[in-house]
Amino acid sequence: MAPMTTLKGDPFNRTGFESVTKRRLFFTESFEIYRTAPNFQGDNRGLYDYGPPGCALQANIVDLWRKHFVLEENMLEVDCTVITPEPVLKTSGHVDKFADWMCKDPVRGEYLRADHLVENVLASRLARGVNGSSKNSAKLDDATATEYRNILAKIDNYDGAELGDLITKFDIRNPDGNGEVLPPIPFNLMFKSTVGPSAAAPVYLRPETAQGQFLNFRKLLDFNQGAMPFASASIGKSYRNEISPRSGLLRVREFLMAEIEHYVDPEKKEHERFVEVAQIELPLLDKTTQLAGQTAPRNVSIEDAVKSRTVDNETLGYFLGRIMLFLLKIGVDPSKIRFRQHLDNEMAHYACDCWDAELLTSYGWIECVGCADRSAYDLTVHSKFTGTPLVVKEALRTDPVKVESWQASLDKKLVGSTFRTDAKAVQVSVEALEQPVLEKLAAELYAKGSVTVATTTPLANGSPTVTLSRDLLMIQKVTRLQTVREYTPNVIEPSFGIGRILYCLLEQVYWHRPKDVARAVLSLPLAVAPTKVLIVPISAQAQFTPITRKLSSRLRALGIANNVDSSGASIGKRYARNDELGTPLGITVDFDTVANGSITLRERDTTSQVRGSEDEVLQAAKNMIDGTESWQQIIERLTPFSAHGQNDD
Repeated sequence: MAPMTTLKGDPFNRTGFESVTKRRLFFTESFEIYRTAPNFQGDNRGLYDYGPPGCALQANIVDLWRKHFVLEENMLEVDCTVITPEPVLKTSGHVDKFADWMCKDPVRGEYLRADHLVENVLASRLARGVNGSSKNSAKLDDATATEYRNILAKIDNYDGAELGDLITKFDIRNPDGNGEVLPPIPFNLMFKSTVGPSAAAPVYLRPETAQGQFLNFRKLLDFNQGAMPFASASIGKSYRNEISPRSGLLRVREFLMAEIEHYVDPEKKEHERFVEVAQIELPLLDKTTQLAGQTAPRNVSIEDAVKSRTVDNETLGYFLGRIMLFLLKIGVDPSKIRFRQHLDNEMAHYACDCWDAELLTSYGWIECVGCADRSAYDLTVHSKFTGTPLVVKEALRTDPVKVESWQASLDKKLVGSTFRTDAKAVQVSVEALEQPVLEKLAAELYAKGSVTVATTTPLANGSPTVTLSRDLLMIQKVTRLQTVREYTPNVIEPSFGIGRILYCLLEQVYWHRPKDVARAVLSLPLAVAPTKVLIVPISAQAQFTPITRKLSSRLRALGIANNVDSSGASIGKRYARNDELGTPLGITVDFDTVANGSITLRERDTTSQVRGSEDEVLQAAKNMIDGTESWQQIIERLTPFSAHGQNDD
């Protein structure tokens, strides 16, 4: 992997970058004064607070996301509860399967995520030699280096046993103390709690926003007048109990997600707007390339990727294109994006195909957006458990079709008297039986006179099954004329980690002035910059105060976030500290302003300035923010300006 560089191509210095984000309070460690207090025994890792510029940057990214997806695609936005009953996540598979592999260092009592342990140790050996971070380490031989690279290329494809084999084979130890680790075991990533004073009802903090959207599917379909396809969207906090959170905002326990659930006919996965993205080229790293031990993506048009079935269908391809456009719009470097296809072993239990939009950082490639085809998994399992049909019914456009199917019917009166409090559970379980099961049970009922049926929930006595006789249950094949087609939609899900995107963006727009590493700049685009315009009086004299107040008020009336810096520092220093905040434009109020009302407008990246009337400059700033005029166009129509005392030195 090529080393991370700044926006201008210089070697990336993470220490310098972190100094800027900390000094300017983009984000900070939660409960820090407690962690540093004597005798503190808690664990605040993976928890962060956003400061003023971080809050504004996050809000601007979310606002742009909502406009780019929710408004543009006419999506149905919902806001669902974080607290989720255990049966919901048991049904979805998260209780049993939402886990990472974990190793323990028994000496230090430290827990390590197994795949990250293998990845970090092998990468360290490749970079520094046989002993990793140790000094005077011998270089790896070519065969071993090749083997390490092949393993790293498909690190996400190993299960727990395979990771354990790699740890044993290569004597991989805890880098902190060089202690041996125990074999990997699964660790569920959800936070568990209870509700109510009896603590009898277990709940979890949601690990994703998706389940709330799925459970509202029927209501959303009705709200949409039954029209298909359609999409729901949700923006909100999710929670994952990470094994060993680290790397700042990249691996945290509480984070903001923005997720889309696009419901589509499984037989019609074309997208009516596919032509709009068909020719966009994406850097794709598919499964075949990874399994061959390679990590270099290839640029492929979305149209070609769908035609070759590298990307499974048009709707999935459409959203990959829209994701790319969104990332470019907020300022991500196009040379530091790739789309990596999930390998079979890392595929989520609910997905049949999945691609991650990964962004290059000083920590390597970081997954920031997942785009999965969840098939009909979620709606099917929730429907089966609850007995509520989460389906679409569409009138056939042809003549009625004769359909044969197996139908189960219960003697409800007899079932009620026989099973009493379990009667409803028995009914739901029978209604959830699928056609192949009904066909098998029909033959068994005819031959034996009774059948045993698995229940969707345990009965009062704890039994997971119920036995039903011919007196209680009848299964027969019926023929009917079908005038309505009924199907369970498939779901295409783009899922965005807003915190990760924010952090990766900050790294990618970071650079420093030539020959001066102390003068850092964050070249955030106007669309997402926390503050759009800085207003600086040439000095702290009282005569400038009413002018700066008026300018600030006029900018606020235009909906433009601005800040007045009238401190005693030199104007160059005031510009420099706002460059670190990513403020794209600066207005200077000087003695000429008092004399004739003119002001100057400065552009952050070039530091060039123009001069014009108050109306001209404010309109120029608004045009740039609205995207209707570029800085180059403004330079050509307003007067270039340079004056001693107002430069950046």
